[in-house]
Amino acid sequence: MPRQAQACEGDPVNQDWEDRLTAAWATFDDYAEEDAADFRAAIDKLVAELPEGSPLGPFEQACAWDSTGHSDQAVPLYREALARGLDGHKGRRAKIQLSSSLRNIGQAEEGVKLLTPELDAPSDELDDAVRGFLALCLSSLGRDREGLSLVLGALAPHLPRYQRSMANYARLLVEPEE
Repeated sequence: MPRQAQACEGDPVNQDWEDRLTAAWATFDDYAEEDAADFRAAIDKLVAELPEGSPLGPFEQACAWDSTGHSDQAVPLYREALARGLDGHKGRRAKIQLSSSLRNIGQAEEGVKLLTPELDAPSDELDDAVRGFLALCLSSLGRDREGLSLVLGALAPHLPRYQRSMANYARLLVEPEE
C-alpha cells in the first residue's frame, strides 16, 4: 500500500500522486514555449485526481501558469490555494510565488505586505527566497536600500569569510550609524 503524505492538514495525498507530480515537473524544460498549454494540461490532469476543495489543486495550477509566463493567471490561483488553507512548506512557497507574480503585474506593494510577516516565520530553507523576493518587491517600489539590505543579510551567513562585516553593512543600509 502506498505511503500517505500529508500535504496539508486534512488533505491526504498518495505518494504515487506526489511522485507523478514530481515527474511531470521534471519534464518542464522539455516543453517548447509554444507547448506551454500542453504542460499546463498535464498538471491539470493530475489536479483533477485531487479531492474537491483541495488547496493543492490551485497551487499546482498557479505554479504551472507562473512557470509558463502568465503571472496574471497565477495570482488568483495562488490566492485560492491560500484561502483553502494551503499551509506548511507549500503554503510558504505559495506566498513567495504569489508575491513574485504580484510584482510582475505591477502590485509590488501587495507582495511586500504578503512577505514581510514571513521574515518572522519559523526559519526553514525558504528564508533566503523570502528575502530575495521581498527585495525585488521593495526595489520595484523604489526602496532599493531596504532590498539590498535584505539580500546582503541573506548572503552573509553563506560567505566563507566576512560574515559579521557583511551583516553589519546590510544593517547599516537601513539603520543610521550612531
